[in-house]
Amino acid sequence: MQQVTTLTLFSFKTNKFWAFQQMGLAPFQLKDTEGLRFYKFLGTGGGQGFSLQPDFSTYAFLGVWESFSFYENCLQNHSIFKAYRNKATVQRDLVLKPIKSHGKWSGQNPFIPQTSTSNQTDIQKAVVITRATLHWNRLFSFWKSVPLASKAIENAKGVQYYKGIGEWPFIQQATISIWDNFEAVNTFAYKDKAHADIVKKTKQMKWYKEDLFSRFYLISDTTKSLHS
Repeated sequence: MQQVTTLTLFSFKTNKFWAFQQMGLAPFQLKDTEGLRFYKFLGTGGGQGFSLQPDFSTYAFLGVWESFSFYENCLQNHSIFKAYRNKATVQRDLVLKPIKSHGKWSGQNPFIPQTSTSNQTDIQKAVVITRATLHWNRLFSFWKSVPLASKAIENAKGVQYYKGIGEWPFIQQATISIWDNFEAVNTFAYKDKAHADIVKKTKQMKWYKEDLFSRFYLISDTTKSLHS
């Protein structure tokens, strides 16, 4: 079986308080779900990249599955996702193949590549997920630097989509971004001066208690309206 990573975004026009409540309630409903190896229910940021301002209209579910069939079965048939589809207005599903990952998320690295990626092409879209738990005594200096980080990715060439995601406001933050290809990712990561300055400052200031950086190929990206 081929392991797969998925990120599902649910958008709400109403039922926003219900969606907010699920951040604390929904994880318990997926305990011991067959084929689900790692998962997180995530809120999203209202700005670009990291943001102090939450987006109460959008929530995300991240899952690592033993195979695509386990993902399909759970998303279609589990009661919690039936409830999400009943209350949300839009659902966006990203299916990802991990190709490189370092660091940890909740004490583990869930995105270890399962097979060789040498047969992949440079024209495939690329996805980057970053995640960090901040040191409490570094919060002010980190958030003071957030506008520069957001501006850097906003101006990057080849980025198609970017969104802040996270488990807890202020202290546990993550981002997802979709790019034209990994050439665009590498240009931003290694040649963009603003981004390089932020990476340097991250190491100097020792902002992170735990961090993770992962790259994926985008296998599929589908969006559907749930209610007319």
